Amino acid sequence: MTADAPHRISQGTSRFWLIGGLIVAAIVAAPIIAIAWIALFPSENIWPHLISTVLPRQIANTASLMLGNGVGVLVIGVASAWLVTTCRFPGRPIFEWALLLPLAVPAYIVAFVYTDVFEFAGIFQTSLRAVFGWQSAQDYWFPNIRSLGGAIFVMSSVLYPYVYLLARATFQEQSVCMLEASRMLGRGPWRTFFTVALPLARPAIVVGLALALMETLADFGTVDFFAVNTLTVGVFNVWLNMGNAGGAAQISLVTLAFVVALLALERIGRRGQRFHHTSTRYRPMPPFELRGLRAAAAFAVCALPIIAGFVIPALVLSRHAIVHFEQSWTPAFFTFARNSILLAACAATGAVVLAIFLAYGRRVAGRTIFGALSRIAMLGYAVPGAVLAIGVIIPLARFDNAVDLLARDLFGVSTGLLLSGTVFAVIFAYIVRFLAVAFGAVEASLTKIRPTMDMAARTLGSGPGETLRRVHLPLVSSSVLAAATIVFVDSMKELPATLILRPFNFDTLATHVFQFASDELLEQSALAALTIVIAGVVPVILLSRAIRSAHPARRAPSFYAAPLPAPSSAGS
Repeated sequence: MTADAPHRISQGTSRFWLIGGLIVAAIVAAPIIAIAWIALFPSENIWPHLISTVLPRQIANTASLMLGNGVGVLVIGVASAWLVTTCRFPGRPIFEWALLLPLAVPAYIVAFVYTDVFEFAGIFQTSLRAVFGWQSAQDYWFPNIRSLGGAIFVMSSVLYPYVYLLARATFQEQSVCMLEASRMLGRGPWRTFFTVALPLARPAIVVGLALALMETLADFGTVDFFAVNTLTVGVFNVWLNMGNAGGAAQISLVTLAFVVALLALERIGRRGQRFHHTSTRYRPMPPFELRGLRAAAAFAVCALPIIAGFVIPALVLSRHAIVHFEQSWTPAFFTFARNSILLAACAATGAVVLAIFLAYGRRVAGRTIFGALSRIAMLGYAVPGAVLAIGVIIPLARFDNAVDLLARDLFGVSTGLLLSGTVFAVIFAYIVRFLAVAFGAVEASLTKIRPTMDMAARTLGSGPGETLRRVHLPLVSSSVLAAATIVFVDSMKELPATLILRPFNFDTLATHVFQFASDELLEQSALAALTIVIAGVVPVILLSRAIRSAHPARRAPSFYAAPLPAPSSAGS
């Protein structure tokens, strides 16, 4: 029996998985197809008006925001990853996992916090006036936090972990042998970093940068609160204020062009990049001992991002939540929490079920066809929430109108809204957006199961479905749980899609925080914001544990991690 035997299933069974994969891919891709169709064939074409008025400014702001944030996350992420991987200084073991904490805080919550801290009536400027005796804003200059620069600062503070995460994993996998070869050729530590370590890590860094920029493109809460008119804000304005679906779809199409450019950047960054160890022995890099000013500088480089992206927001929210606890701990808070948990739990369940179907279908029905279908199904993750919401609501609304018209003609009754304007629309958008997260975790776990397990199950008479239920699911249960947890937390934090698709008088923790903070009432929504942050810490812990367990020295056999023999005196 060959290694491909697990994939040789009956034609009928193969057809079942293939048809199911086609249906899933078509459903997930439907919102994107709808956006393109409505943008190209709008009922009211306002494209010339958009080009002559707001679109150039929105494109310029979006590009500037992505450029500034890209530089910020690169500098912070790469520098901190290199320091905690290759150097030894006070606090390094804590920084290894703490540098991931800002990933738990949504950018819009950080924006609300820093506006509360740095505005004219905030604690920072109030303290400055008290110390220096200033009376008004005319007596001194202070940067406006509600600006493009403020948005770049906030997003860089919370999105750098995307680059840090992948850069650190890559630096961990680099053997000291390559770096020692560079040093033997006369290159110093800094030149070795820039000419050897950094180029080797470039593919992973580019992937992390692309993810951070996609999150930048998808953000609505921060840019709207800071009055930065980006493409995402334009989608909201045209859709909600002007009531023009075609115009919103046309701006969405421009946004998708940015997404395609980012995906192309990620592909180009990895094209032709294949690096392998030249030895079967792995020796981890001995950390450089940093002392004095160098140790203090390394400590500051790693501590400042954590303080800016997590510690200050968490402290401010905790203080407000304690002081205004009685105003926040109300039946309405429990309603918002229940709504968030309901939506997130349904989305996590749906995403994991579809991810298992696609990943297992790829395993048993052939990688070529299912590989293409899975890539189509993953497109939703690259689409901003506001754009995805437009793509979801338009086809669902047309479906509802068609069913209502048919019911009126046949039975003389109105069916009303069956899908659009309901909880189903929100859950569907969440599943489309975060299916890629669940699929990646499930597929990575399934690929670790040897094909011999499938062969043994088939020999005992079990079909693919029974094999999945009795063999594979128990083995990948931890990965499935991790995937469900991440999708659950991401769904709780999702703001743009929820704002557009939620039913009337239906609020979640995210929409509640956004509405109150936008009205300068952060104190009353601090408990809800803190709840979102606490929930976000869970996947951060999972990620940190995954990185530690993935270190080559931990997963390698003893001979692989053995130290190289010391050089002889003749060779010194």
